[in-house]
Amino acid sequence: MKIWVDADACPVVIWDIVFQSAARTETETTLITNPSLTVPRSRFVKRLPVPAGFDVADKEIAKRGQAGDLAITSDIPLAAEVIENDAVPPNPRGELHTKENIGARLNRRDFIDTMRAGGVITGGPQAMSQRDRQAFANQPDTLLASRQALCGFTVNAIDQSPADSARIAPASIPACHPNSS
Repeated sequence: MKIWVDADACPVVIWDIVFQSAARTETETTLITNPSLTVPRSRFVKRLPVPAGFDVADKEIAKRGQAGDLAITSDIPLAAEVIENDAVPPNPRGELHTKENIGARLNRRDFIDTMRAGGVITGGPQAMSQRDRQAFANQPDTLLASRQALCGFTVNAIDQSPADSARIAPASIPACHPNSS
């Protein structure tokens, strides 16, 4: 089990949450990005640079993500691809993309893209709020704890409230792949 971060589409304020979660759960975490960036000294966090280009980082995450991995991205088409591989893609605002909701999210994204192409100004996403950060902060540990429990792993020092457990149903988390670690 690994964490993949679409660092080009992930706000920097979320990175610290991911780094802390990786250390607490001792989960290998890779930030995939076009530009160079600095990651903390940690045996659990590394950076994988990819060449500049349209969707190069996304393709790398889709290629590497396996069943049970987390793939953190706000890119809806990438989320759809990793769901096909049975990876779990939470977005940086704490929303979990699932097989049940990804079709509607892709349709909405395509509709907005069509409107923009037609000259309609739709604006961008709202700025990250403290509530968004908190919603995301609840995700990685909860998802990893659920995955690790299903796969027979243990998690170190996780403070999980009953409300967090209820937000993520184990049925929404794919089974372990044979090479989980």
